[in-house]
Amino acid sequence: MLEVKDLSVIFTKKILDQVSFTVEEGDWLMIIGPNGAGKTTITNAIAQSLSYSGQIYFKGTDLKDLPAKTRAKNLGVLMQNHYISYAFAVKDVVSLGSYSRDRGFFSKKTDDEDDKIEKALDLTGISSLKDRSVLSLSGGELQRVFLAQLLVQDPRLMILDEPTNHLDLSYQETIFSLVDKWRQESGRAVISVVHDLRLARMFGTKALLLKEGKVFSYGDIEDVMTRENLKDVYGIDVYQWMNRLNEGWDL
Repeated sequence: MLEVKDLSVIFTKKILDQVSFTVEEGDWLMIIGPNGAGKTTITNAIAQSLSYSGQIYFKGTDLKDLPAKTRAKNLGVLMQNHYISYAFAVKDVVSLGSYSRDRGFFSKKTDDEDDKIEKALDLTGISSLKDRSVLSLSGGELQRVFLAQLLVQDPRLMILDEPTNHLDLSYQETIFSLVDKWRQESGRAVISVVHDLRLARMFGTKALLLKEGKVFSYGDIEDVMTRENLKDVYGIDVYQWMNRLNEGWDL
């Protein structure tokens, strides 16, 4: 589905250095690594929001050659921060996800689209907020609004940069479980930047472990997230630390 070859990004220094990986249908690729490793830069490159060298192919076509409309039908992106200045109602922001479909911007929504919008509002737990201005929402509520918009968009590949950023614990589990269920339908895949290694290990099928802008390990989740790999990249015994964190919860 997605093939990234020799992806490099340079700002004042090299942020990514010849990163390569693939994502197949049904995959949930977790991009992990310390702060500054280049995780978010990868998602920005796939979203075509920065300059890069190398190639990114979607189903054999270079993303740079795909029309914006075609990209919008196939790739959906949820960033970790949202900067908005318009007082639209929640339901109107969510409904914008339907405009990647084949109808014109000023066309009336169909009954099927209305149903999708209502379902997305319900699945993300924001039905009660649908008439509120997005400017009145908390960070976690706003994150769920844009995830609902992404569900209405219904792309083939969902790209999530810290999707549970700002979310309470209960919604972290809900959102990851929701995305996991979405992923398992035919022709879909997910890429996530994740700091919480527990969530990465629980839901990921593959992992891309970065260190200083380079690929340290890539492959099946259990082969990448080994004790030795994580210790080499994070500089601590992550397995031991996780066990220590869990000790206080034995009841």
